[in-house]
Amino acid sequence: MNFATISSDVISYTSLSDEAKRKLENSIKRLLSELSEKYKEQGFFGRLVQGDYIECVINSPKDALRIGLLLKTFIKSLDLNIPNASNNKLKYFFEHGIRMAIAVAPLLTIDPQNGIIDGDAIYLSGRTIKNLSTSDKQKIVIKNTMFFCSPDEKLQEQFDTIFSLIDTILSRYSAKQSEVIYYKLQNLSEKDISSKLKKYQSTISQHSTAAGWLSIEKVINYFEKTVS
Repeated sequence: MNFATISSDVISYTSLSDEAKRKLENSIKRLLSELSEKYKEQGFFGRLVQGDYIECVINSPKDALRIGLLLKTFIKSLDLNIPNASNNKLKYFFEHGIRMAIAVAPLLTIDPQNGIIDGDAIYLSGRTIKNLSTSDKQKIVIKNTMFFCSPDEKLQEQFDTIFSLIDTILSRYSAKQSEVIYYKLQNLSEKDISSKLKKYQSTISQHSTAAGWLSIEKVINYFEKTVS
């Protein structure tokens, strides 16, 4: 039986102020709690490790991409009150938010109470992220921040290519576009999002269109039909 794991690290985390780090950490923990409730029947378990590393597991692989995009758009939408965000390494945080690897493979052990996730899936996603870590490097070079891992080489090649294209689209999102897509990923209508964000529905529609939502939605639907 296959599971899906998501391993992520926050880009340029060490460049954030202590206040921004705490706000980010609390926000991620809140999101993981909400996802645990929303995907309770699918056995979702998520945790934040050492402030900047996220691990998630779910027993329904088809939901992994939607959850991964919820993580990415949520973090990109956050207002951390950081001045001069375009300077130095912080620009990479605002451009990408997190680096993320989704793996679909078997797991041997899932024990949320004791914080144990063991098996091929978590090794694949975790190794991908750790091999790309930039936390100890003076110069950051980021080409891609979304990766798909699977023992099925054909499936990996197929979705790793698709993920790369999605990654390019998401890297261009503004915080406002990220926020709209975050709610779109939760299947909220533009009318509901308009009410929630207290903005005109036409503004929500403009953000959605500019963010390429229809293309993102098609990829999610294809992923959900293909991955099991």
